Amino acid sequence: MNDKIFEKDEWTQEEYLNYKEELQKDGINVILVDTILKPIVGAEYITYNPYEMKLMPKDKTVFVFYCDTGKTTKSRLEFYKSKLPGFRCVSLHGGRGYWRPNFKLLNKKDDNEKL
Repeated sequence: MNDKIFEKDEWTQEEYLNYKEELQKDGINVILVDTILKPIVGAEYITYNPYEMKLMPKDKTVFVFYCDTGKTTKSRLEFYKSKLPGFRCVSLHGGRGYWRPNFKLLNKKDDNEKL
């Protein structure tokens, strides 16, 4: 696993999608966590519930918290970490307001492939 992923405690949507894909290869689930009871259209998420979240495997789970703007989850990140000791917790930059429902990652073509 690439430890550089966890150098920041806030990810953009692009980083979230990239890191989720990369971490899934190592069997790690990256889970989007709704803290405001407003779903992000087109995204898989769970609602914040520390009791149920603690039942997930600590070494195989990363929680990415979002709110409307990303400011509240960023400022409350230490609180979330205190409720979920041992889990990796990250805030989604810009929150729900910056989320682009049609944003997709482009797969990088092999250098040997012709366009």
